[in-house]
Amino acid sequence: MALSKATFLTQLKTIAQPHRHIRIRQPSSLLPRFLSFASPEEAAAERRRRKRQIRMEPPLSPLNRNQQQSPNPNPKSQSPPYYHNPSNPKLPEHASALTGNRLNLHNHILTLIRQNDLDEAALYTRHSIYSNCRPTIFTINAVLYALLRQSRYSDLLSLHRFIQQAGVIPNIITHNLIFQTYLDCRKPDIALEQFKQFINDAPVNPSSTTFRIVVKGLVDNNKVDRAIDIKDQMDAKGFAPDPLVYHYLMLGYARNSDGDAVLRLYEDLKGKLGGVVEDGVVLGSLMKGYFIKGMENEAMECYQEVFVEGKKMSDIAYSSVLDALAKNGKFNEALKLFDRMIKEHNPPAKLVVNLGSFNVMVDGYCAEGRFKEAIQVFRSIGEYRCRPDTLSFNNLIEQLCNNGMILEAEEVYGEMEGKGVNPDEYTYGLLMDTCFKENRPDDAAGYFRKMVESGLRPNLAVYNRLVDGLVKVGKIDDAKAFFDLMVKKLKMDVASYQFMMKVLSEAGRLDDVLQIVDMLLDDNGVDFDEEFQEFVKVELRKEGREEDLTKLMEEKERLKAEAKAK
Repeated sequence: MALSKATFLTQLKTIAQPHRHIRIRQPSSLLPRFLSFASPEEAAAERRRRKRQIRMEPPLSPLNRNQQQSPNPNPKSQSPPYYHNPSNPKLPEHASALTGNRLNLHNHILTLIRQNDLDEAALYTRHSIYSNCRPTIFTINAVLYALLRQSRYSDLLSLHRFIQQAGVIPNIITHNLIFQTYLDCRKPDIALEQFKQFINDAPVNPSSTTFRIVVKGLVDNNKVDRAIDIKDQMDAKGFAPDPLVYHYLMLGYARNSDGDAVLRLYEDLKGKLGGVVEDGVVLGSLMKGYFIKGMENEAMECYQEVFVEGKKMSDIAYSSVLDALAKNGKFNEALKLFDRMIKEHNPPAKLVVNLGSFNVMVDGYCAEGRFKEAIQVFRSIGEYRCRPDTLSFNNLIEQLCNNGMILEAEEVYGEMEGKGVNPDEYTYGLLMDTCFKENRPDDAAGYFRKMVESGLRPNLAVYNRLVDGLVKVGKIDDAKAFFDLMVKKLKMDVASYQFMMKVLSEAGRLDDVLQIVDMLLDDNGVDFDEEFQEFVKVELRKEGREEDLTKLMEEKERLKAEAKAK
């Protein structure tokens, strides 16, 4: 077949052009993923590999963003960035995200926190999540920390669940706050579960602060052995020996009166640091170990190291030594040390005293029966840039209540609002119990009512003490009123129901007893079994009204049958 001249020339031009090779893109090493694994060990190995990869490629910062955006002269050797793989877990935001409107939002919420308007700060944060100006994780952490400082654990956990559902990626500070919350709530098992999940799955590494929080919390919850395990994990991850972690562990063994374990831990730390421990944070717990073993001379020799030049003494270190002296018959030495600490305290250049220092002195003065001086020291906390918290107030209020000083305790309680500190259930429980002891039942009931009105949730034990105290002084109407108030808020047990029924029966108020039975038959969370029924029949039998229970139960069954038929 003949070709035209034009077609032939076009074909020659095509042949003359350089050959363009089609480059086949090599598949990334990240793409081959299996839908399942042969064993759990294989799946765990894959998770560890991906986690290592995440940690090798941190988020972009202003310093390296230009380097990341610059062209690579050898594109063949460049693998796809971590961020281009949608199957990898997302990383937390970098601090560079805190700019523009998001920074303005951050500052506005910080203002609300400084004004102690935490409800508005939390609400504003929630509303902003789904707005055009989404808060950064740093803003959210500020609100969470403010709630933690005021012991508002339920509000903190509620906000945390909300941001999780909204897809906000937590950073290491967020995780630390959650660990701290569960440990402060006396829920160490949940805290450990969260910590294990964080270690296995989180795309960020734990910090030394993370281990400090977990170890201290476990020690405070009397789980020293578990805290030792966390310290071993810290060593396995290559962290340097942390004297503060050892201090917490030594303190835990000292509380258990195990002086040998205290000294053993100190020798372990000393060996890992080359034979010299320059940080004085372990001196106080070491002194306690010596005191436990009856080695007072060695303890006081250890105390002299506080004044050795070159010893690193922080406010925590001083407070620990102060506590060791005050609780081992050396209160006069503690007073001298405290006076010296006050003189050297020069924030922010030098921090020597903290809230713990004042708590130690309050306890020491109270142990000596010097309550006026204890109150005076407590009220001077603000002069040294320290702020008392709920636990500090509760500590002093408890000391005063236990020594029959209810009026002074109420004065201290009255100062809480002015200092921006909220009472908790324990505060009201202390005042309520003391008012009953001082024959002030109306005031005791008033404190319980304040607790409920403030949004706190008293537990069943506090409620039972209230009702028992009111019944003992003949205030049955008040006891019944509080029963009606709390029956829907508390998960009452059988004993609580039977106590109130017994009281009402002895007062001849069997109609009220039947009213409680009517409520129980409406499925109030308590099984109205044969034993419970027999208890009610015995009370009704005293006035010949045993059949009233049978009629009531039959009527309830009839109403339930009619409701089912509809």
